[in-house]
Amino acid sequence: MAGHSKWSKVKHIKGPLDQKRGQLFSKLAKEITVAARMGGGDPGGNPRLRSAILAARAQSMPNDNIDRAIKRGIGEGVDAANYEETVYEAYAPGGVALIIEAATDNKNRTAAELRLIFSKYHGNLASAGAVSYMFHRKGQILIPAATISEDRMLECAVEAGAEEMTTDEEHHIVITAADQLYAVAEALKNAGIQAESPKLTFIPDTHTAVTDEHTAAQVLKLIHALEDNDDVQNVHSNFDASEELLAKVG
Repeated sequence: MAGHSKWSKVKHIKGPLDQKRGQLFSKLAKEITVAARMGGGDPGGNPRLRSAILAARAQSMPNDNIDRAIKRGIGEGVDAANYEETVYEAYAPGGVALIIEAATDNKNRTAAELRLIFSKYHGNLASAGAVSYMFHRKGQILIPAATISEDRMLECAVEAGAEEMTTDEEHHIVITAADQLYAVAEALKNAGIQAESPKLTFIPDTHTAVTDEHTAAQVLKLIHALEDNDDVQNVHSNFDASEELLAKVG
């Protein structure tokens, strides 16, 4: 019975992990497909595709999956896809601003699914421009903090043309102008620094502080529900809460 009980527990844990991994692969593959569709299937001449492939490999995505995603993007194979990128603006509880990046082959379906999520988790979609003015489009490059000292990383970032750099427990975070992301990533690579998943992101100019535990929990539940949607690629927010409050709401 002990063996059976242990296996049941393993299956119970492994199921959700496999589901999350499959969802991650799906989002990475969609980014590869969109990048190939927009800039061609040659990573050498398509910096966004090159970055998407690096991000996929960093998560151990099989090469066959990567190749299929590229073929979908350039219209080859039986499962050629025609994904379109779209950006939604919204508000979460407490007035927290959200920008949601999606890649979809059916905008009506995606919009309907997002409206359902917002209805369930007490947020609402906003009109174009209602939220975006609070954010700036920037490039973001992550470098494992253990691979290079903060001082040396700052020196390399400045030489590469980055705008700013911060460091947390796990990463050096390099911020670039949106149109300089791939040039800076390439310069860092040439300096012997291997970046993790260079990507474009939305960085808020100001943050909305949430101090109420119930509201903070609602915001996090909404963001997690959005991130779990198959068509949503990224969710950006100006949500700000103390570490103590975040620990309480999990």
